[in-house]
Amino acid sequence: MNAMIRAALVAMTCAVACTAQAVDVASVASGLQNPWGLAFLPDGRMLVTERPGRMRIVTADGRLGEPLQGLPAVDARSQGGLLDVALDPKFASNGLVYWSYAEAGSRSESDKNGTAVARGRLQGDRLTEVSVIFRQLPKVKSTAHFGSRLVFGRDGRLFITLGDRYLMRDDAQNLGNHLGKVVRIEADGRVPADNPYVKTAGARPELWSIGHRNMQGAALNPWTGALWTHEHGPQGGDEVNLDGAGKNYGWPVITYGCEYGSCAAIGEGKAKAGMEQPLTYWVPSIAPSGMAFLTSERYAGWKGSLFVGALAGQMLVRLQLDGDKIVKEERLLTELHERIRDVRQGPDGFLYLLTDNNPGRVLRVVP
Repeated sequence: MNAMIRAALVAMTCAVACTAQAVDVASVASGLQNPWGLAFLPDGRMLVTERPGRMRIVTADGRLGEPLQGLPAVDARSQGGLLDVALDPKFASNGLVYWSYAEAGSRSESDKNGTAVARGRLQGDRLTEVSVIFRQLPKVKSTAHFGSRLVFGRDGRLFITLGDRYLMRDDAQNLGNHLGKVVRIEADGRVPADNPYVKTAGARPELWSIGHRNMQGAALNPWTGALWTHEHGPQGGDEVNLDGAGKNYGWPVITYGCEYGSCAAIGEGKAKAGMEQPLTYWVPSIAPSGMAFLTSERYAGWKGSLFVGALAGQMLVRLQLDGDKIVKEERLLTELHERIRDVRQGPDGFLYLLTDNNPGRVLRVVP
């Protein structure tokens, strides 16, 4: 059965047959302003970003620290601001933290912006030795579709998901820029020698995959080491993808979505030779954000599942896997009526969520 037919059957089956298991949430912390990204420190505390430009340490019992000092300025308009956060794989010894954010252009491009990634050393309530290790090119006059999630591979290289900036969707197929792409860099910003487009004339050497719209979820499969991503579709067509080196995921040539308002067709249809099909997709959109694989035994029968937050859908989605196939969908916490921005597994094995509100919360999912 090909991926297109399988995805349609999964969506059809789960629309009528999949029911939520009995889970609830416990509020861990509140009083955050549009929290976006979460990373657990080795001692169980959390680093949480707030889109207006703050990063805080949140204790295990929910106390909010003062904003960390040392972050560069962010362009906090509309979908822009301070976005994801991740720890260096060797954080215990080097203390390095990475974060993505919307960065304004230079004086000559002050009306433009783009996604950037910086890193710094966490020392008490400060980030020191801060440097920008990646800038999305070109900068664009837009306040939408920045991406962006940060995921370290098993080899220590950093994956960065980047949006098409909404106004530049055709550029998602252009190898000469970073719009609508996944890039892969060394932890210090250098280009890995084995990146798939390093020897392709006219291509940005940082590129890993192309043809994406706006990826706000990414996670490394803990059993295979493969990168999984998801992205927002236009009025339908949100996708989950197994993100491979040098692959083209089709946007805007193929999509299961349609134009806003009119729902007119986009591109050339839903499939084309040489372009990847999603593992599953959603019509209508759920607006996915945040993603995590569950490796713990905290929830009966759920180990090995993939969890996706939903903004417009206001729920947590469990995707049951059979290897690299998605075989079942379960919709959870719909009664919360909360926009779920991020999903993480904590060191205690529980799932943790960020709600995209002002005030926003950190929630723990409890059986």
